[in-house]
Amino acid sequence: MSTNHPGHPGGHQPYPRPYLEPAANPTWIGRVQPGNYQPAPGNPGTLPRQTWAVPAAQPRRSPGTLPLLLAGGVLVFGSLLLVVPFLLGNTGITGFVVGFVASLIPLSVVLLTVRLIDRWEPEPNRLLWFAFTWGAAVSIAGTLLIQPVFALAAPTTSEEAFTYFMATVQAPIVEEFTKSLGLLLLVLAARKYFDGPVDGVVFAFTIAAGFAFTENILYFGREIASSSDPGTDLVRIFILRGVMSPFAHAIFTGTTGLIMGFAARRWHSGYAVLAFFIGLLPAMFLHNRWNSMGQDFLVDYFVVQVPIFLVAALGIIFLRLAEGKLTRQRLLEYARAGWFTPAEVEMLATTRGRRQAIRWAASRGRAAQMRAFIKGCTALAFTRQRILSGRDVPVHQHDELEHLRAIPALRAAVLT
Repeated sequence: MSTNHPGHPGGHQPYPRPYLEPAANPTWIGRVQPGNYQPAPGNPGTLPRQTWAVPAAQPRRSPGTLPLLLAGGVLVFGSLLLVVPFLLGNTGITGFVVGFVASLIPLSVVLLTVRLIDRWEPEPNRLLWFAFTWGAAVSIAGTLLIQPVFALAAPTTSEEAFTYFMATVQAPIVEEFTKSLGLLLLVLAARKYFDGPVDGVVFAFTIAAGFAFTENILYFGREIASSSDPGTDLVRIFILRGVMSPFAHAIFTGTTGLIMGFAARRWHSGYAVLAFFIGLLPAMFLHNRWNSMGQDFLVDYFVVQVPIFLVAALGIIFLRLAEGKLTRQRLLEYARAGWFTPAEVEMLATTRGRRQAIRWAASRGRAAQMRAFIKGCTALAFTRQRILSGRDVPVHQHDELEHLRAIPALRAAVLT
């Protein structure tokens, strides 16, 4: 049965609102209000027909993420003019080089994790680069500029009291604020790609990875430059920061990204700003708790910090499973409209099914084509989710038609 809505191929009337297909809300991650629900546009031909009519009226396209990337590039360049001399002044050239190389190890661990989280519906590389450079340069520069204000308010009764204040008050507030500003810019200027909690976690982890990378250069390089036993002290600080806590900043900022991602599900710029400030609270709290660990560091680490890490890991796994359920439901709706077979939906909606499909395609020399087909179908499912969420519906309906136009060709590339 064709279940098209006006303006889409076929032109049949939709079911009367607030009709909502059974199981259209597979989990809380993809809730759809009945008033926003629209049946999927029907396929006017039979599988695998590759052409169909396109509506004459198309919405006006926005400049996309180009303004964000240009502004980000300018900010990064200006920030490096402040950050690089600061690092060299504290580490020296030798310390800087050693710190840079050593910092690549924990950075690789975090970015590999980001890649694993982001594999289901990958974010554009240009936005991930924006997030990383924001964390590595802009947020560091912002921290350096704001720190002196807090230093004026810090207690001066002793060096210990001053250091403790800067570590437990200044660092959590300033660092989380400057890192999360990048998240706010992404959700406001690239909201097409920032539309759920997984996106929030991915962008937050990437920003935090950049921040920790630059901070590690400082810490590692400073041990080389100022220690009487640089080798031993470098190993000690590397174990602490590179082995025991490579995800510390990621988890802090990840809480902000998670909350902002949930707010992005029901788009409104006011929700984004409110979620930004709400999300800062747990991030600052976790950062404060980490920096407050003193003589009982190992006890606090294993009793408090390790469980927090495990809860974060389980939460990310749950979000990934929810993404699969969401993909399955949205593609089932397209299957009922004639775009996919049930077998294709089952293959596309599970990690195991995707792996088997890629292995089968690889045996025929079509692995790259199968990956492109999977990526296109996943993008289609999430585009439909944006439509059903009521976010920028005309723009995303245009994107939906573009995806539908491409799907038959992507399928044919695998099968031929």
